[in-house]
Amino acid sequence: MGTSVPMNFRKAANKALDAVVHVRTAQRLPASGGWFGWPGYFQPQQQGGSIQQGSGSGVVMSEDGYIVTNHHVIEGADVIEVGFNDNRTMAAALVGSDPTTDIAVLKVEGQGLSPMEWGDSDAVQIGDWVLAVGNPFDLTSTVTAGIVSAKARDIQLLRPDYDRSLFPVESFIQTDAAVNPGNSGGALVDVEGQLVGINTAIASRTGSYAGYAFAVPANLAGKVARDLIEFGTVQRAYLGVNVRPVDESMAGRLDLPAVAGVLVADVNDHSGAEQAGIQVGDVILSVEGTETGSIPQLLERVSRFRPGQTASVQVWRDGGVLSFEVELGRRDGLLPDAPEGTGDSDEDAAASVFGCLVKPAQDGLEGVLVLKVGPGPFRNAGVTKGMVITAVDNTPVQGVEDLIHALEQAGRSGQRGILLEGLDSNGAPLWFGVNPG
Repeated sequence: MGTSVPMNFRKAANKALDAVVHVRTAQRLPASGGWFGWPGYFQPQQQGGSIQQGSGSGVVMSEDGYIVTNHHVIEGADVIEVGFNDNRTMAAALVGSDPTTDIAVLKVEGQGLSPMEWGDSDAVQIGDWVLAVGNPFDLTSTVTAGIVSAKARDIQLLRPDYDRSLFPVESFIQTDAAVNPGNSGGALVDVEGQLVGINTAIASRTGSYAGYAFAVPANLAGKVARDLIEFGTVQRAYLGVNVRPVDESMAGRLDLPAVAGVLVADVNDHSGAEQAGIQVGDVILSVEGTETGSIPQLLERVSRFRPGQTASVQVWRDGGVLSFEVELGRRDGLLPDAPEGTGDSDEDAAASVFGCLVKPAQDGLEGVLVLKVGPGPFRNAGVTKGMVITAVDNTPVQGVEDLIHALEQAGRSGQRGILLEGLDSNGAPLWFGVNPG
């Protein structure tokens, strides 16, 4: 990784240009239909009232035709075409797509392509020089330069998939290299021409570049892409814990040497974290030696693993650092070989809401009892197992259907935040601000 200003960026640009492609899409629409993308980033053009066209970028992964791009570039496309720097054009098929990381993989029937050399996004440091390579505004093979402005940015851009209880993993590399509509899915490369990120979004009020852009780290994008190629879907691993950010007062109470890490607020039963010995009150400092100073960093780090793999997790407990070897589990937090029915018998009839298992409260209480907390907005807000949810935005909740209806109403109204009221296991009142994503 370069530490000084290079004389020029010719080497990096030349290595990247042949590996970055122009992705063009077409979608058939009803006569009265419309299409809404991400404002100002993916550029659609209406033609004939029934065909929606768009363009973005992609990165060649292999000589035999695998290409990585953004999910939002190809979402809903009926026809995908890829243009190369040598003026060749090929039809592309969608291999798989993951909206929670905004990564997709295409396949063209070509040989002898020029794949991108993948770098180590963990090695990227704030202040490093980087190039953004792509096709902004349909201007093919465009290169811009800038520096890494920040890492592990969570900008709440990606949307959750509530139907499958899948929630975004956002830990973007932020750069001031100029990125515009059409750069989506293109390459962020270092001064050696190695891929360190997939350009995904811009921060803009106008729809055009306004100073900052964001890229999915190459290490995460590569893992997701390999999963899509091998399995057709992403193999997600979970520690099996509910975590909260560490603030200054909490760090003082726990005698942490710095305001760092994420607090374990709950440990899922039968999870890898529980079996390894991680406890409520531990502060996760790092995974495999990489610091996890925030929830996005922890999620991004764990997302690189598959269920059944083992990760070394370092935690702060009682004034010292402990290390645990944790076998990572499935989405429900259970280990891969745990029986599907493991847990309380009443969970079989429970409903899944925002990644949580809930059921009607009992013992004379009105509301919804939280049986288990999975990854998602409730977990991020601090909701824990055993809480009884009694109201949403001041509207009383008497059962699961009431809860789902209230959340759907809030979603349809476009609210950025939802006020959740409830009781803890001792009957004390609780309030949480939930960001639905």
